[in-house]
Amino acid sequence: MSTTLGAVDSFRHQALFYAGQDSFVAGTLPFVKEGLERGEAVLVVESAKRIAMLREALGRDADLVEFADMSAVGSNPARIVPAWQEFVDRHVGQRSLRGIGEPIWAERSAPELAECQRHESLLNVAFAGGPAWWLLCPYDTEGLEDAVVDEARRSHPFVWEPAGQAGSDRYRGLDASAAPFDWPLAPPPASAFKVGFESSTLGDLRWFIGHYGAAAGLGAGAARDLVAAVNEVATNSLRHGGGHGEVATWNDDHAVVCEVRDNGRYELPLADRRRPGADAAAPRGLWLANQICDLVQIRSLPGGTVVRVHKYLPTAA
Repeated sequence: MSTTLGAVDSFRHQALFYAGQDSFVAGTLPFVKEGLERGEAVLVVESAKRIAMLREALGRDADLVEFADMSAVGSNPARIVPAWQEFVDRHVGQRSLRGIGEPIWAERSAPELAECQRHESLLNVAFAGGPAWWLLCPYDTEGLEDAVVDEARRSHPFVWEPAGQAGSDRYRGLDASAAPFDWPLAPPPASAFKVGFESSTLGDLRWFIGHYGAAAGLGAGAARDLVAAVNEVATNSLRHGGGHGEVATWNDDHAVVCEVRDNGRYELPLADRRRPGADAAAPRGLWLANQICDLVQIRSLPGGTVVRVHKYLPTAA
């Protein structure tokens, strides 16, 4: 891999394709070292294993780099954009900056993978027109399916392979990255409990979700979180989705899932990833759901909006 990297004059979102541990270090180490040589702030959000590899390769310079464990930062993929935003806000106007973030690994569940791929597209939207910085997103071509690597070419304007760096001829573009997300969801199981709600029955809905979560095996705190998340999403339905909606609830060996459907249209691609402002009227329901749930899936479909919140059972956490 080439070690001539250079500076950037806008947000540069780039996929790094590597194959195995040595290839990972060969790609990321020059990127980090050049940033340090330029006096830039560098944040690496990686697995504990990859962090240990980079620390060893950097030696004493590792103390100049910020590290964070992606399994904590990005356990819910919707929390990754706010983490990068906080990094940018801390340094903008003071230092140039660059980062490494690897949100996708082979062990991700299919729902998590879909949300990670959505996250990668939304990064382009979140930082378009903002400060110049460089985000490198490694993809392990040995461990990931070809379809995942192909999607990375569509979500990243730039790619970096052993042959060198180049613009991606498959990048979907900024407008498409911000478009309503309509990737299909598997239908709820036939055993799911379904109940309609309106303003007068919101209290009954909270009671039902709390008891269902507890009976399914969630601890008291987790069940309260699930109730709070469903209440926030359902309240959004009352305000913006026609004043009513339907909730489907089910569980498996992995999680308790609550799906809220309404007739509204979800048009704000970053509403669940932007920290709410001080204004009490600022939208915060989807943000809050992401802070207290393990996964939130939002789909904009011809018939309305679907929001699924997942709370993992203790044995699956």
